[in-house]
Amino acid sequence: MSSSLKLIDVAGADKAPVNIGQALGRLFEKVPALWTLASLALLFGAWEIAGLVPISIAFPAFTSTVAAFVEMVLDGTMGHAYFLTLQPLLLGVAVSAVLGVVLGILMGLSLKAEWLLAPVFIVLQAAPMAALVPLVTFIYGIGLTAKTLAVIMLALPVIVLNSYKAVRHVNPSLVAMCRSFQGTRLQQIIKIIIPDASPVIFAGLRLGIAAGFIGVMLAELLITPTGVGDLITYHRSIANYAHMYAAVASIIVVSTVTLAALQWFEIRFLRPEKRKR
Repeated sequence: MSSSLKLIDVAGADKAPVNIGQALGRLFEKVPALWTLASLALLFGAWEIAGLVPISIAFPAFTSTVAAFVEMVLDGTMGHAYFLTLQPLLLGVAVSAVLGVVLGILMGLSLKAEWLLAPVFIVLQAAPMAALVPLVTFIYGIGLTAKTLAVIMLALPVIVLNSYKAVRHVNPSLVAMCRSFQGTRLQQIIKIIIPDASPVIFAGLRLGIAAGFIGVMLAELLITPTGVGDLITYHRSIANYAHMYAAVASIIVVSTVTLAALQWFEIRFLRPEKRKR
């Protein structure tokens, strides 16, 4: 009798963890955001441990970095830095978006435009921009114009080439259907080609904005230290590493949130097939 009770207890003890694991698995399946929270918790926990060990005197703990970020927000230095950083970023991204989509659509519709412009943007995309950005200062100085051009140099080729490929790979059966209904060339472009290519064009815009963030940080670190780049350079020079890491982490968070919001917009309005999934 006692042995049978022991067997029942052992079986129950073995079964309980399985049930907990299954429950957690179902919870993570129902709420996918928990995976993101778990990965962030793991990252920040490892960061805190590495900072407390410490693995280097130049690597602060996560809590110290957060405290430095809060301090810079409260004293206004972080807000002023982003006010300066967002000016060339927004200007460069706006110019790149408008010009890039127009040129990409033109290249996709015209072979002559493709032969003329495609090699230029392919070379620009492959060129080492970190080496080319300082050259801008010799022509335009160290002001807002040079920083805006740095953003355009990185964002424009990405947007142009993605828009060009999007138009070039439009479903040909849709274009043939438009022709069969006696549609004009303008109607093909406005009602068939651009709507069908819009998801890929928007994805190119998202990639271009990501490149724009890289461009503005290169400009602030290589052309002249202003904005967030100035925070990074200054606090590194005085060995105030918690504040330096806070500035670096803040621009990463801002760019990630921006791209995530654009991806949500893309799925919500341009990719109904992904929304259903």
